[in-house]
Amino acid sequence: MKPFKVALDWTANTNHTGFFVAREKGYYHEIGLEVELLTPDVDEYSLTPAKRVELGEADCALCPFESIVSYRTKKNVFDAVTIAAIFREDLSAIVTLGDSQLKRPSDLDGAIYASYQARYEDEIVRHMIKNDGGNGVFEIVYPKKLGIWETIVTKKYDATWIFMNWEGIQAKNRGVSLNEFRLADYGIPYGYSPVVMTSRKAVAENTIDYSNFLRATKKGYLFAQGNLKEAVDVITPYVSEQDRDIDLLQSQEFTAPYYGTVDNWGVLEKEKVEAYLNWLRRTGLEPQKLGFDSLVFEGLV
Repeated sequence: MKPFKVALDWTANTNHTGFFVAREKGYYHEIGLEVELLTPDVDEYSLTPAKRVELGEADCALCPFESIVSYRTKKNVFDAVTIAAIFREDLSAIVTLGDSQLKRPSDLDGAIYASYQARYEDEIVRHMIKNDGGNGVFEIVYPKKLGIWETIVTKKYDATWIFMNWEGIQAKNRGVSLNEFRLADYGIPYGYSPVVMTSRKAVAENTIDYSNFLRATKKGYLFAQGNLKEAVDVITPYVSEQDRDIDLLQSQEFTAPYYGTVDNWGVLEKEKVEAYLNWLRRTGLEPQKLGFDSLVFEGLV
């Protein structure tokens, strides 16, 4: 049986719970799929998960929604689509240390932002600062992706983008206070992250496998939602050494309400997607006109 390869967007963490649970509980096996979960630490993130799909090294990947937009608008277009969202709401935020003087986005003028070098990331942060009354003038650095969070904790740099249900919980467990700036609070309708990305051609040609994969994954997330401790037991062996100080049960408790329900897990709402696309156009970050139907492959879950 050829493995169905999923490129995860980070080392194993709470965001990936449903995939690990579905594999451990045999949900993938029941539908005839052998699922292989790929994490970026194997090559220090030299390739993004979405790039692995483009190169044919993975069948699907986890990535932020703007990666779909980016692949559809780059010079050599790739037919990227999203087939599911992991969460009903955005759980990410731009953060600074609580004991710093950077208490709100406008304070980031003149600060050093540690970036993951995503296509729209730096400009999104710039717009957040401006929306809060700042000038949007700050220094941007690009450390090794898997070490960015520690550069904030050690005060090497001032701010970065994190998931509050992961690094946010880790900070809490370490007794590190944070100032968190959620995009929606500053006029940026960010929408969904992460999403499951693949090639439109691939999913059109193999709809049954992709649909079965999502249904089994959904079953994994909903099982985790109702069985937090067991979900933690499943994912614990895969968590990287640098994240061993995270209280995984706290992380699951924070996250579980955002998985959704049997009726809406994975579903991307058209209004939310269009609001983000309109914002990208309105701000000039993405002049090309793309719509929901071209970026989202519906009906698989």
